[in-house]
Amino acid sequence: MDTRQQLLTLLAERSARRGHFVLSSGRTSNLYVDARLTTMSPDGLALIGALGLSTVTDVFGDTVDAVGGLTLGADPIAYAIAYASATTAHPIRAFTVRKEAKVHGTGRQVEGPYKRGDRIVIIEDVITTGGSALRAIDVLRNHNATILGVLALVDREEGGREALEDAGLKVYALARASEILPFVPKQ
Repeated sequence: MDTRQQLLTLLAERSARRGHFVLSSGRTSNLYVDARLTTMSPDGLALIGALGLSTVTDVFGDTVDAVGGLTLGADPIAYAIAYASATTAHPIRAFTVRKEAKVHGTGRQVEGPYKRGDRIVIIEDVITTGGSALRAIDVLRNHNATILGVLALVDREEGGREALEDAGLKVYALARASEILPFVPKQ
């Protein structure tokens, strides 16, 4: 089984559930994907780091300085990619975007070794509407970031990709809901 198939299997077994769910977007769905059950596991991190890094370098070459997105979903994915890049000729840093700026300490909204003007790829765990990625992009554009594109772990195929593309962004996904669903056990 290749690494991508391993990821689809992990997502189906650990993260995906059939039923009736209300999503954070307010929409209802018969599929729920709790990506954290995969992204925060050792084998999930290893697969996601390797596949994410491979996708980022295949698409953008050595132009990416950092990866990250809105906390909490993007965090383990960005960290896995950064870790996977550590021994490459072009290591990639990870950062996280807080939903709101801290009211204490440094007052930062972007945490980690992010530098103003970085060329970045926005990370998203699950794209439904694209709203989380767009929130992170707004913050980062105010920090003079050059947004190269969006990398999602899962595209739910419910219009989020199109919303991001309509905003002028290139979107890549390691998995699509339609690829995961056949492997999700029926209840």
